[in-house]
Amino acid sequence: MKKLFLLSSFLFLLVSCSPAPTAATPLPPSGAVLFQDEFESNASGWDRLANDGGIMDYDGGGYRMLIRQPQLNFWSTPELNLRDARVETDVTKLGGPAENRAGVMCRYQNGDYYFFIISNDGYYAIGKFVGGQTTLLGQNEMQASELIQADTVNHLRADCIGDSLVFYVNYQLIAGASDTELAAGDVGLLAGSFTQPGVDVLFDNFVVIQP
Repeated sequence: MKKLFLLSSFLFLLVSCSPAPTAATPLPPSGAVLFQDEFESNASGWDRLANDGGIMDYDGGGYRMLIRQPQLNFWSTPELNLRDARVETDVTKLGGPAENRAGVMCRYQNGDYYFFIISNDGYYAIGKFVGGQTTLLGQNEMQASELIQADTVNHLRADCIGDSLVFYVNYQLIAGASDTELAAGDVGLLAGSFTQPGVDVLFDNFVVIQP
């Protein structure tokens, strides 16, 4: 049985009697691409770092996260601010233990976020990291699924729409949950280790779509 998932580190109102109210900015049409990155340029805004904890950087047409320490998370965001979003990416295990975690995030603000992750030994979870605490949503521990590929590319999709959080792996629905705590924020990528260091994954084809 998979052990419990633990992360470690991981209105302004203006009243005026003269001007008429400004109309709200309309949402983009459903299906519109809000952001995309194939990581071909290292100037598209993702974090670039190398330290004792590991590496986050552009690498060979993808975005690599190498975790050199146990029980450690890395994440990076492109600095967007969205309420509802569909986030997709491809992730490949380059090396290290199969007991890893990699996935996407939504509604990131000040260190709080929702996450949608898989491990290459065949487990998945939806959860949130708020106030330094991890809570899984709709499950008490990471769950097993045959949809997850051990040593090849996995396509991940997370739909964050209102209070609905839905996770797809390799184009098939794997899990869903509801939560109202985080309303808007950034999207991003996440990878981390459990007890073994050396987690090494590569993300590619990152896209954010208006639901």
